[in-house]
Amino acid sequence: MSWIDLLRMSGSNLKRRKLRTFLTVLGVIIGTASIVVMISLGLGLQESLYREVEQSGGLTSITVRGQGAGESMSYYSSSGEEEESQKYISDQTVSDLSQIEHVTLASPVYEMWVIMLKGNYEGSGSLVAMSPEALKAKNIPLGEGTLPTPNSGNLELVFGNGVSTMFYDKGGGGGYYDTGEVPDIDFVNDSIFMILDQDGYYNSMGSGMEFGDTGEMGGGQAQSKTVKKHVVKGCGIVEGGPENYSANYYNIYCDLDTLRNVLKKEFAGKVIPGQPSTKSGKPYKEFYYSYAQVNVDDIDNVNEVSARIREMGYNVETNAEYLETMKSQFAIIQAVLGGIGAVSLFVAAIGIANTMMMSIYERTKEIGVIKVLGCSLKNIKQMFLLEAAFIGLLGGMIGNVLSFLMSAVINFLTGHGAAMGFDGNISYIPLWLVLLSMGFAMLVGVVAGYFPALRAMKLSPLAAIRNE
Repeated sequence: MSWIDLLRMSGSNLKRRKLRTFLTVLGVIIGTASIVVMISLGLGLQESLYREVEQSGGLTSITVRGQGAGESMSYYSSSGEEEESQKYISDQTVSDLSQIEHVTLASPVYEMWVIMLKGNYEGSGSLVAMSPEALKAKNIPLGEGTLPTPNSGNLELVFGNGVSTMFYDKGGGGGYYDTGEVPDIDFVNDSIFMILDQDGYYNSMGSGMEFGDTGEMGGGQAQSKTVKKHVVKGCGIVEGGPENYSANYYNIYCDLDTLRNVLKKEFAGKVIPGQPSTKSGKPYKEFYYSYAQVNVDDIDNVNEVSARIREMGYNVETNAEYLETMKSQFAIIQAVLGGIGAVSLFVAAIGIANTMMMSIYERTKEIGVIKVLGCSLKNIKQMFLLEAAFIGLLGGMIGNVLSFLMSAVINFLTGHGAAMGFDGNISYIPLWLVLLSMGFAMLVGVVAGYFPALRAMKLSPLAAIRNE
């Protein structure tokens, strides 16, 4: 019997029992869709991680930390066993780092939390000051404007696309997460008041102190009990809207030298917020940074450079270490999610086996007749296995279509990952997953139909013909 004949007979046998075939295929559809969607959630998280790593400098970037300076947000440490370094990151530190072999760029970074005022709106954000070289190397995707001009004398800011969500209406109108609407502020063209002395601002709210306006950066001497407001303007904004989360979402970038000069002028003779002080409470002459960003020429040299920096007494975080740690966690997540989906496919396999077994009982006489007519045992087994494979293939195809629809709904409901704090779709279905799931569905069908096919081979022709 040729393969064409086997395919024709298998197809006609399935058509004769439409309802039973439909219900069996439905089980495979649900099982396939479940396992694909479950795995797609883990893949979506993994893709988001890759984009975050790329936005953070890629796998050749190293973050060097010493004792804390500035007012930065919490950060991930790739090694929970490392104790805080007793050394500060200074200009000399950055110079030493740049001399290490394979280092292509070593740049200081200073972070501090600032308050922003515009009309009746008040907001806050993380001000990240970097050198022009480091800002350029960061490859910040700008939707509008340019990077800050170095040493311009005025603070020029690049706003993250999520900074607008940090503003709220002081009159009780709420903020973005209350109303779903961003404030009416043009971050590139509008002037905004920025307050660097966060403690002074909040103290003034309760003590009736007044603000000192400065129409230009660092203009005028700070009066006693006065919190200075700096007039700043944006020079660029990160591409995307509030719904497009990224590594640059909440950050506000500026030129490091300009910010340092502004801080030294405003806090002349006083301790700059976030900077260390002597035991008597006086400021140090040297300016210390939150951390240093180091770029290495090749990923193969990252571990060597990291070891050299640790020997210098500093803590090191690398995206490569972070990625490896997260990969192992995502592998566990995907295994759990895939296992949950596989349960549905296992139930579908039982349904296929049941359908094929019932088909044998109903077609006992037919099997006996084709045996008597000279059909080989191999052909009989192939015919039943093809029927089971058809069920698996059809269920796998429709299941994948359903999984794409479910994935689209999940991404839509989560705002393409924004509602969950992810950069990009939370569900991601690559082509290889589609092909693998269809192949797996066919394999499940064939395995489920194997033992019924063996039973069909073992039927006695004479006993089958006499069967009523």
